[in-house]
Amino acid sequence: MPRVLIAEDEAAIADAVLYALRSEGIEADHCLLAREVAPRVRAGGVDVVVLDVGLPDGSGFDVCRELRGFSDVPVIFLTARNDEIDRVLGLELGADDYVTKPFSPRELVARVRARLRRAGAVPAASPASADPWVMRGAFAIDREGHRIRYRQQLLDLTRYEYAVLDALLQRPGAILSRAQLMDRGWDSDADSADRTVDTHVKTLRAKLRAAGADPDPIRTHRGLGYAVEA
Repeated sequence: MPRVLIAEDEAAIADAVLYALRSEGIEADHCLLAREVAPRVRAGGVDVVVLDVGLPDGSGFDVCRELRGFSDVPVIFLTARNDEIDRVLGLELGADDYVTKPFSPRELVARVRARLRRAGAVPAASPASADPWVMRGAFAIDREGHRIRYRQQLLDLTRYEYAVLDALLQRPGAILSRAQLMDRGWDSDADSADRTVDTHVKTLRAKLRAAGADPDPIRTHRGLGYAVEA
């Protein structure tokens, strides 16, 4: 059974998240302090970390930086801040997603399940009779499973990285502006900013390079937007 570690010092939020996760059959543990997170991850058995940015003894950003020194465990930030700089910093440190307070525990559970599914920590849904993968040149997309492969290698994408790449792959070669990409992939104005889109493109490019993409299939058209060569 997958296990999630919640690092959150507000009891009401922690209790709501723990209840929501356990109701979905996901084991969940809780800690209050930043210094407790890394030792628990090092001990093993943690499949996702849900990490509050503001913990009593330190910053969640520092915890994420420490985790990325030895682990690729998915990290979802919880933050009361609605500042683009904080979101960009979290993504650049290696976080996989973020949720701004107040939030729905059900939404957080859905995001946790998405990370577990991509990491192979939960069983996939029963296969349909038809192949769910749609080919786009070197790419393959499973829109029901929110998965994308490049040259048969599954890309470990965050929610917004998937949204950007999926939007570009719907029209290979077409230039999509940042506003068009946000319209297709972002669900609230709070998540929308040009620099945020650029940050996701930057991390996407790094993951594609790691998968062997050379040259870079994502093309920048200055003043216009981005396109993908499939």
